[in-house]
Amino acid sequence: MITPLIKRNKDGELYERLPAVTTALERLSRSPRDDLLQRAAIKDRNDPDYVSGECLVHHIRASRMDNSVAWFELLHKILMERIWRSLPKAEGSDGTLDLTKERIRALVFDKFGEMLLADRALPGDGLDFFEVRFDLGLKRMRLDAQDKAWREENRKAVLDDDEIGGQLAAAGFGSCLPDEDIFSDPLFRDRLYEAIDALPPEQSRTMHLTLLGWPTESNDPEVMTIAKALGCSDRSVRTYRARATKAILALFQSGEY
Repeated sequence: MITPLIKRNKDGELYERLPAVTTALERLSRSPRDDLLQRAAIKDRNDPDYVSGECLVHHIRASRMDNSVAWFELLHKILMERIWRSLPKAEGSDGTLDLTKERIRALVFDKFGEMLLADRALPGDGLDFFEVRFDLGLKRMRLDAQDKAWREENRKAVLDDDEIGGQLAAAGFGSCLPDEDIFSDPLFRDRLYEAIDALPPEQSRTMHLTLLGWPTESNDPEVMTIAKALGCSDRSVRTYRARATKAILALFQSGEY
């Protein structure tokens, strides 16, 4: 019997695996372990024997019932390698290493590994969503890691007053705050970052990347832009930035920050 999921959505309904996942699990339950391992190692999603991420997560979680560390480790290795391959590469075509991307990869990889170990030690609902929509769950983890990495990079950046003012002006604040010297005030910048972190995800990501100096668009296909990073159009980026700027300025002008 396939163990039912216990996590509930915002409406209080239990999560349910997709029918295709349930069918695949029923078939795999009748397969020898060696066969499952061979199929789990297949990388081509179009291969009829490919094992989905949802199924792989289920079998790793179910391995605790066997009390077999060796079996868990075999499946764990395959899944973590699959996750590592799915993350954006940190090394560019010229051999240079993008430290922000490397940080994002590490955050996702470490977080998922911790979730697997925690679930094995004390079964819960933390991994239930990954048995329903594995790719979407991984995408959400990647976006959370991006947010954290960009916030860290913003706070570590050492900028002079002109650079700070220029980036804030590019974000839409330059003509709206009366005192230009406020740009060089560390307290102001800390409050600004707090306000940005509180924005809706798309707006927050847009502002963090703008302050890092990322372009909205570029004619050079090799240049990473905000639109590419967020997977949206240039117009959407400008809309997110305009809404974010309006919301943050309202906070500052009301005296809340």
